[in-house]
Amino acid sequence: MAEVVEVLVPGGKATAGPPLGPALGPLGINVKAVVDEINRKTGEFNGMQVPVRVEVDDKKQFTISVGVPPTTALIKKEAGIEKGSAQPNTQIVGDLPLEAAVRIAKMKAKDMLSYDLKHGVKEVIGTCVSMGVTVNGRRPKEMFAAVDAGEFDSALK
Repeated sequence: MAEVVEVLVPGGKATAGPPLGPALGPLGINVKAVVDEINRKTGEFNGMQVPVRVEVDDKKQFTISVGVPPTTALIKKEAGIEKGSAQPNTQIVGDLPLEAAVRIAKMKAKDMLSYDLKHGVKEVIGTCVSMGVTVNGRRPKEMFAAVDAGEFDSALK
């Protein structure tokens, strides 16, 4: 039976320290080899927390599955901000282009509750509400109405 370790690691910068080292050490595998493989696979998500799943089988062989960072981390990267607003309804901290919202929705498609791209984009826009981020220069709630009205249907194909 395989042992499974699931952790959030900084993209491209995982170390043998917590949370990986203490979780993998008792399994009797080469922790450095696992960390190097994780860093290779998560390098494109530099600066973001990335979910990683490490499966170790009976023969001490390991398999690494890399997930997609949380939607908030992807929005912060695309909008070029460090963190969301402390007062999201009054203080705007950044702007997310609609094209970036579409990219994020496509990346997160298998983790979302939406059945199509249009509703996936609305989920991403919904996350912008609580972060104090506008979309295409408009408040997220205005964007909901515009998306529902079909204003961006050509971009959501």
